[in-house]
Amino acid sequence: MSDETNDFGDKAEDAFDKAKEKASEFADDAKESAGEFADEAKKTASEFAEGIKDAGGDNKKILAGILAIILGSLGIHKFILGYQKEGFILLAVTLIGWVLMCVGVGIFLVWITGLIGLIEGIIYLTKSDEEFYNTYQAGQKPWF
Repeated sequence: MSDETNDFGDKAEDAFDKAKEKASEFADDAKESAGEFADEAKKTASEFAEGIKDAGGDNKKILAGILAIILGSLGIHKFILGYQKEGFILLAVTLIGWVLMCVGVGIFLVWITGLIGLIEGIIYLTKSDEEFYNTYQAGQKPWF
């Protein structure tokens, strides 16, 4: 019976050694996969950061265009582009239009400022990035 116990012990040791070897191989594979994943994640993160830097830098075309279409009558797109005087003009005309709306003339003032915003938003979004930047940010063209 002791020989049988020794054989069983040897088999257990062999199985333990094989399991230990397989676990070591699995750990090495996992480390390699994790390293590859980390490298790929770093690459993707750096590409994303570069894209954000390019998209949100000095070119505010999409933001200004969408704000012009949605809130154009308030002149918010003008403030985004740095045109304070023009932004205040649109805002003042819209507020005066709201006050005069009960007279009937105000509805036209609000309608006109909204139309100006809509037209400018469409113009902003249809220009190329370079053309938009050169015209409205570098060239400082305040209207249309």
